[in-house]
Amino acid sequence: MFEENNGNYFGTSAGADAGVIVKTFMSQVFTWMTLAMVVTAGTAWWFASSEAWKSLINVETGGLTGLGWIVTLAPLGFVLLMSFGFQKLSALAMTLLFIAFSVLMGMSLSFILLAYTAASVFKTFIVTAGMFGIMSVAGYTTKTDLTKFGSIMMMGLVGIILAMLVNFFLHSSSLEYIISVLGVLIFTGLTAYDVQRLKKIGAGAGTYGEENSKKLSILGALTLYLDFINLFLFLIRFLGNRR
Repeated sequence: MFEENNGNYFGTSAGADAGVIVKTFMSQVFTWMTLAMVVTAGTAWWFASSEAWKSLINVETGGLTGLGWIVTLAPLGFVLLMSFGFQKLSALAMTLLFIAFSVLMGMSLSFILLAYTAASVFKTFIVTAGMFGIMSVAGYTTKTDLTKFGSIMMMGLVGIILAMLVNFFLHSSSLEYIISVLGVLIFTGLTAYDVQRLKKIGAGAGTYGEENSKKLSILGALTLYLDFINLFLFLIRFLGNRR
């Protein structure tokens, strides 16, 4: 998502402390990510507690209405808009889109709270947070270049997306299990890779101007947010207890 910005746009500012610049940028990234997670969690809980919402998405019959499908698929549109519209969107527009995306994700993830017990959701969240935290530290502190490793992870991601599309028609429990295992491994690896990539981007944030630096921090938060959420969704298939 950020590779195009790793060239001449990013260099350490003359006379500036590169370490401070990186830490400031990464702090902004994780602050935005945390804010999004809080908004998503609060929205998911509120909608999962709403009887009117359950009726609207047809949860009692186990199916989804048109509204349910819109809520499920709408976040993808926001991701594409923020990613491909980076150059044209203002920092304020990016911020508003990111918050709206967080709300929509909360509405979508309310399905998880309706399908799984609260205790198993909480347990899975703690496990996800632990794995995410460990891999974030690893990606930030390692001296090893993870570029090739990240490329392999991205190819694996494309592979499981295709496998999920195939399994949408096959309904194979064995294939679903394999996809879930690979999904956990891939998003665990992508967390370390993305953190290192963002660290490199942050090293040049001081040369890019306040507006673009803020937009990059939001886009970085979106990347890590998606790593976390996808890791959680694959883990809950193993750790979650259905109602």
